[in-house]
Amino acid sequence: MQKRLTNTFYAIISLPATAMGFALSIQISALSWLLTTRFNLDIHEIGIVWAAGPLAGILGQVIIGLISDKVWFWGGRRRPFVLIGGTLAALSLFLLPRIDVVGEALGVADLVIVAVIVALTLDLSINISFNPTRSIIADVTPDGIPRTKGYTWMQTISGFWGVMAYLIGAFAGNYVLISIGVVIVFLFSVVPMFFVTEERDLEVRAEAEAATTTEWGQLWRIYFAHGFSWLGVQSMFVFIIAFISQHIVTQGAGAADESGHVIAIAFAVMNTVGFLLPALVLEPVSERIGRVKTQMLCIAIMAAGYFMIAFWARTPMALYVLMAVVGIGWSAVVSLPFAIMSEKVDKSRMGFFMGIFNLSVVLPQLMTTGVGYVLKDAVDKSILFVICGSCLAISAVLWTLVREKR
Repeated sequence: MQKRLTNTFYAIISLPATAMGFALSIQISALSWLLTTRFNLDIHEIGIVWAAGPLAGILGQVIIGLISDKVWFWGGRRRPFVLIGGTLAALSLFLLPRIDVVGEALGVADLVIVAVIVALTLDLSINISFNPTRSIIADVTPDGIPRTKGYTWMQTISGFWGVMAYLIGAFAGNYVLISIGVVIVFLFSVVPMFFVTEERDLEVRAEAEAATTTEWGQLWRIYFAHGFSWLGVQSMFVFIIAFISQHIVTQGAGAADESGHVIAIAFAVMNTVGFLLPALVLEPVSERIGRVKTQMLCIAIMAAGYFMIAFWARTPMALYVLMAVVGIGWSAVVSLPFAIMSEKVDKSRMGFFMGIFNLSVVLPQLMTTGVGYVLKDAVDKSILFVICGSCLAISAVLWTLVREKR
């Protein structure tokens, strides 16, 4: 199955990344909602809590990636970190709605401090696994179309389960979602690792033997382009609750539950588009016009979707329709950059470069704290999507500077 690179194999190697994506979807869907409706934190305090994750990622993914390139135990270099990280992520999810209980156990009365501790634990667990789950796809697939297929399948499988997460949250509630997530994250992390064989000595690509082993100039362009994408995306994830509470949901009794419902449906729509497009559309389009051009066009469409939300989304249905437009860019953000980046580096150091690549995600996430303070003082919360749209527009321009490998 692995030697023939069957579709079943692509699905299996996608499951560990799916587990981490599912955990992240739960965090996106439930964390801001929990902190707002149950623990009564202000919007800028929520930004502080969310900043804990990127801080974990700065060290977590780079260090784990570097270590996983060099070590070998439990029958693999990536496997041990996926097993450990997946188990810890499942445990952390279990604690997510129990912040007050954790605070009592630790003897800490300030819920912001406790929330930061729980969020940091969850994000560190996810970051332990995210790098190896992505690196192992590059380890076991050849360069070119098979590599692209590996990452588009990753997003298709991961995106499908991400949609399931948001739908469960919308129709069964976030507490049910978290309970189901604990089981799924554990099983999807642990079981697939026993069906994948890692090579003990990674074969260094022929290009890597040349003096220009790694195309640093191109990598920096990719990092900045991807970084602006994530600044816009993460700002939406964290602060969309403020926009929805002001412009979409009628205030009064039941407003908290309604806002959680709208968030879940909106992200479900975005992720439905996000998981359908990579394998069905982005992969064949990339073969025709190239991955970089495909990425740039999708990001530009996402920017347009953000601007339309800022000025026109004033009902749940309008928001859902425009989130489908945003999903076009989302489908590219979480799939194509990995394939683009992986062909510009030394394959034997893939974990390290995946960790460095993650800095283009976590550093922009830290900057969302500043967006929180802008929203705190803004009368009209639609400024959020103006900021997000501007970030994505800059990203689209920067992607035009990346050279496509023929």
